[in-house]
Amino acid sequence: MNPGMPGRFITLVRRLAESGRLSSAGEYRELLDPDVAADDLETLRQEARRLADRVFGRGVYMRALVEITNRCRNNCLYCGIRRDNRALERYALTPGQILDCCATAYAAGMRTFVLQGGENPDFTCDSVCAVVKAIHGRWPDAAVTLSLGEWPDAAYEAFFRAGASRYLLRQETVDALHYGKLHPPGMSRDNRLRCQASLKRIGFQTGAGIMVGSPWQTLDNIAADLAYMAELGPHMIGIGPFIPHSATPLGGFPPGSVPLTLRLISILRLMFPGANIPATTALATLDPEGRRKGILAGANVVMPNVSPSHVRESYALYDGKSHSGAEAVEGLATLAHELGGIGFEINFERGDFKNI
Repeated sequence: MNPGMPGRFITLVRRLAESGRLSSAGEYRELLDPDVAADDLETLRQEARRLADRVFGRGVYMRALVEITNRCRNNCLYCGIRRDNRALERYALTPGQILDCCATAYAAGMRTFVLQGGENPDFTCDSVCAVVKAIHGRWPDAAVTLSLGEWPDAAYEAFFRAGASRYLLRQETVDALHYGKLHPPGMSRDNRLRCQASLKRIGFQTGAGIMVGSPWQTLDNIAADLAYMAELGPHMIGIGPFIPHSATPLGGFPPGSVPLTLRLISILRLMFPGANIPATTALATLDPEGRRKGILAGANVVMPNVSPSHVRESYALYDGKSHSGAEAVEGLATLAHELGGIGFEINFERGDFKNI
């Protein structure tokens, strides 16, 4: 090879930075090669952060996370709030409690509320719409994001009319066989992808994403997910390492890789310059520097927890989930100091998707 010519990895990185796309899942798979040189990975990170700086500056958007219920009809094999986890103390916030959480977040300066929860069979389309309408009516300058799983199209349309403008639903994996190993009978990859397509059609800023290192996941699986997201065009991307929960059938599997998660954040930033990509709680749970590393890799969002303190431990998606300190609304000063240490600052704006 000519010493003056870049290697294949850098060639692909530059092409991705210029166009936001590669030509095949095979090319995305090349970017995941575990034997890539550290200098090349650093070039990828720098390119991603440079692009994020150009689009978002040095501000990191705050999203107020309200974990509204840990009751779920589903029995996903990796999830700590799965239906058959009998050891978990279950809860569902009342509409009044949800509004109180939003009031706390608004007073702290946050202008996006993320209502996240399991697929609680007691939550109907009408009851969710009533809460969304109440939030939207009281704080019309704030954005309402929902992350409440799979619903019929009519429900998604009702949520949108009620005032929710964003919906996060990670596909987890586009491989049907892999999906079937992570989920119980009755759940399907096809329905998950249908939901994502419907959310985009309705007009939501739509979120997608994967768990990095979930059981039986291969690099080919991840490459297929990157190719799928290239076609979907998500506005938000939730990506974090898999962390096992001991009370699930997959509790004995090892956690996912932090370095691979960071590499994927950088790849996704080059693919989607204007997308909102959080440095997730899972990153911070596995690595004390995870949040900062995620931001430096190209993430632009942090989601402080504003749920009532007495329920936070019960929203146990995985073992050891962080829910205090810089992960919570009470720790915003700590978070601001942490971000300042790497040259960033808190941005309390709504932070809508930027169409670049």
